[in-house]
Amino acid sequence: MEKQQQAFFQTLQLSPEAQVEFGIQQEITRLTNENLDLKEMQEKLEKNEKKLKKQLKIYMKKVQDFEATQATVQTERRRQELTRQVTVQRKEKDFQGMLEYHKEDEPLLIRNLITDLKPQTVSATVPCLPAYILYMCIRHADYINDDLKVHSLLTSTINGIKKVLKKHNDDFQMTSFWLANTSRLLHCLKQYSGDTGFMTQNTTKQNEHCLKNFDLTEYRQVLSDLSIQIYQQLFKIAEGMLQPMIVSAMLENESIQSLCGVKPMGYRKRSSSMVDGDNTYSLDAVIRQMNTFHSIMCDQGLDPEIIQQVCKQLFYMINAVTLNNLLLRKDVCSWSTGMQLRYNISQLEEWLRGKNLQQSGAAQIMEPLIQAAQLLQLKKKTSEDAEAICSLCTSLTTQQIVKILNLYTPINEFEERVTVAFIRNIQAHLQERNDSPQLLLDYKYMFPVVFPFNPSSITMDSIHIPASLNLEFVNQV
Repeated sequence: MEKQQQAFFQTLQLSPEAQVEFGIQQEITRLTNENLDLKEMQEKLEKNEKKLKKQLKIYMKKVQDFEATQATVQTERRRQELTRQVTVQRKEKDFQGMLEYHKEDEPLLIRNLITDLKPQTVSATVPCLPAYILYMCIRHADYINDDLKVHSLLTSTINGIKKVLKKHNDDFQMTSFWLANTSRLLHCLKQYSGDTGFMTQNTTKQNEHCLKNFDLTEYRQVLSDLSIQIYQQLFKIAEGMLQPMIVSAMLENESIQSLCGVKPMGYRKRSSSMVDGDNTYSLDAVIRQMNTFHSIMCDQGLDPEIIQQVCKQLFYMINAVTLNNLLLRKDVCSWSTGMQLRYNISQLEEWLRGKNLQQSGAAQIMEPLIQAAQLLQLKKKTSEDAEAICSLCTSLTTQQIVKILNLYTPINEFEERVTVAFIRNIQAHLQERNDSPQLLLDYKYMFPVVFPFNPSSITMDSIHIPASLNLEFVNQV
């Protein structure tokens, strides 16, 4: 107030012209401040407007989503009512082994039948049920001559299987399940292709279920490649579970009780401490794991030929990992280890016979390890002994035989070490061999896998679709 009074008195003291100029400046200042206040208010209002518009868009989107959901629910209800009507109308007609679905339901079909499906859901049904259902859907699309639907379904199926395998890349059961179903779908596309070469075992009824319009040879190749990828993933999982057990079970654990304490000189204490270690596995543990693998593959309907190849590959890994460790460890190169090793191999051979896998070639794969075990038990003194070793160890390379002899450790002071002269005698006998200079085996090596054509005796019209699959939107034709 005092400042205003002072300003007023100062103004009175000015000349009339100065008073006018001062008044104009005061008015300009007032208007400028007022303008700034208005601008600030305008900015606040614009900011508030933007906020309200954004909220309005969100609420409009929610309303639209709600309306779309309601429309979908109503459409689904009408479709279910129509489905019930169609079912009633077609009760008297024979099921022709085809399944019909609306194109917009394809993602739901793939989700319920592939990406969200758990093997336990169909454990009590016919093995490889998803593969049969997929073929029946493909067959109906072929029947109505809809090439776009066939292409879309097969593409979505392959992508769905890949998605499941990526998500469950360490799950033996899930991988085995989709190996069985993928190979079965491949068999179905061959069996019902109309190609006479694949129809020799078909019944008259099955021939009626063949495709009529489309040649799906290219998709068969894609499914074949996918089956190989799944097989490789299956073995990789099995390898990761079994490999940590092998050395302990095959070379260190004492499954023959009479050999307990019969260890090479200087290694008795070390070997016994290994038995008490946390990472010790017995041969029984290996066989139990093999039983689990075999049971899962059989229960899920995997072709016997594929099961044989899996087992052969696993036995190769057991052979390679065990032999490599034998070639690198002096403490296990002894007569007692040879005896223990031969017993363990005989138990694995017995397991093969019990599972009817003699024709798999798995037993023959173990031949280098069998000969290594025999080499540890044979006499190693005279020239006749050298000849016997050379004639017996045909699956071992010269390097491997010499290495084992160099590492061989007597079990007591009464047993002689292998002399340098004897080893040179062996080398002289084997110098004409043109075998590989390789010492260690590549335990990661994989045999090429083949999927022999294996037609099914099941007819499509005999397959029952359980309610647990939630395929109510699929109609039987």
